[in-house]
Amino acid sequence: MSFVATGLDVFREEGGKLLKKGRLGLLSNQASLDSRCRTAKAVISEVLPGRLTALFGPQHGSDGEDQDNMIETGHSRDRELNLPVFSLYSEVREPSPEMLDLLDVLIVDLQDVGTRVYTFASTLLGCMKAAGRAGKRVIVLDRPNPLGGHAVEGNLLAPELYSFVGPYRLPMRHGLTLGEMAHVFNHVFSLDCDLHVIPLKGWDRTMLWPETGLRWMMPSPNMPVPETAMVYPGQVLWEGTNVSEGRGTCRPFEEFGAPYLDTKAIRRRLQPEDVQGCHLQDVSFRPTFNKWQGVLCRGFYIHILDPLAFQPYRLSLAFLSAILTLHGRDFRWKEPPYEYEFKRLPIDLILGDSSLRENLERSVEMNSLRLSWEKELAEYLEWREPFLLYQ
Repeated sequence: MSFVATGLDVFREEGGKLLKKGRLGLLSNQASLDSRCRTAKAVISEVLPGRLTALFGPQHGSDGEDQDNMIETGHSRDRELNLPVFSLYSEVREPSPEMLDLLDVLIVDLQDVGTRVYTFASTLLGCMKAAGRAGKRVIVLDRPNPLGGHAVEGNLLAPELYSFVGPYRLPMRHGLTLGEMAHVFNHVFSLDCDLHVIPLKGWDRTMLWPETGLRWMMPSPNMPVPETAMVYPGQVLWEGTNVSEGRGTCRPFEEFGAPYLDTKAIRRRLQPEDVQGCHLQDVSFRPTFNKWQGVLCRGFYIHILDPLAFQPYRLSLAFLSAILTLHGRDFRWKEPPYEYEFKRLPIDLILGDSSLRENLERSVEMNSLRLSWEKELAEYLEWREPFLLYQ
């Protein structure tokens, strides 16, 4: 197996040649590793000693220390480098002018997971907006999309539902790297950001994470293994419900459930097309925190057998439809707030289309739901072509 070289690896190999002068800021976290498992801040400090002047962290903190949504991370100071660490999941979600005064170039090195609602894309967008206003350069060190760059899935986000969990009209499984999203954002929002992406070497759009040869480090506390990322485009839906998405267990999102679920009845409502590429195992668990803390839940564990055939969004929508039909008396949509939105239903923000929720409530068949977004998904695949960096 040949290793893919991340943008950070390429930066190291080229000796930071793009950055001959100027003060540097770095937005990264614990998953910002090179192929030798060295952190971005260590690599940049070695290649360009004394040039880093400020550090930034996304949701969950610069070291991934904070759990769950709407748990803010405070600003701090890096003990090793004695630099300020500014949290962009705090009272601010983009760098302030005062923060940007400390640097000339902002380097962004974050591991995205290929799903629209993952908030690192919004953090990147906020940084690009702020940098554009301040006349600061942004360099994105690209990383693989762990779901590959070929398959896409789901409806496109409706513009009236843009939020921190979906800043632009992308499908749930979008098939882009963070570097490619940076180019998308710069164009569609007319940011006039001085943007440069250091691309991957050796990666192509057919590659899933295991084929990259890179080690996985969880980019957020509840994304422990690459399989979590594979199920996440669908399983994130449970965040908008009273069904546990498995937070408080060792394998969040891969397993999910609630005390009231009848797994046998749910299975009977699933169609063969819904469960392609996976095996569903009945499980019981007691979450140690979050929904149903300490309460026995019954549900499923998703074993991915064929990643190329597996359709996470379709599967989770089918689960959701079955639970709405079978357990309407116990099932509930989560109420706001959710990721800094205080009025709109979290499930609408996650699904990206309130009419999809309404159709699920009316028990519209899964094939009809898919047909409703097939045309726009085909148009998206054509539209994204100019922004792609890899074949």
